[in-house]
Amino acid sequence: MLELASPAPDFTLPAADGTEVTLSALKGSPVVLFFYPRDDTPGCTKESIAFSEGLAEFEAAGAKVFGVSKDSVASHAKFANKRDLTVPLLSDEHGSVCEDYGVWKEKNMYGKKYMGIERTTYLIDANGDVAMVWPKVKVPGHAEAVLAAVQAL
Repeated sequence: MLELASPAPDFTLPAADGTEVTLSALKGSPVVLFFYPRDDTPGCTKESIAFSEGLAEFEAAGAKVFGVSKDSVASHAKFANKRDLTVPLLSDEHGSVCEDYGVWKEKNMYGKKYMGIERTTYLIDANGDVAMVWPKVKVPGHAEAVLAAVQAL
């Protein structure tokens, strides 16, 4: 996990709409990156819907919000269309951004160990530094807590 006040690692990732997003190009605005395990799974769906429903409030506070997983651009597009998501979803198919942000971890389910994304949210300030980190996110109320942190910047 990245330390608070450390520079957020720069990246360029493709979005579900076919555009590319480069973190350093967003300097001057706070950025929320919510890393989630898989498209169209129950927790990830609830989290993505919550951020989509709050997107206007995040934008009113000057923040950009992006969901990041290792799913493909095509998977993201299908997920966004199926669930009417408005929050941009970024594809980190090669996992380099997940590794840079320390969210690619060993997980354990029913005694079986595997590698996967640990649901984590980063708030990056307008200077490009890590302002807040929410590790091991529990979805209910999370988007609202992140919005409150953005508004407090």
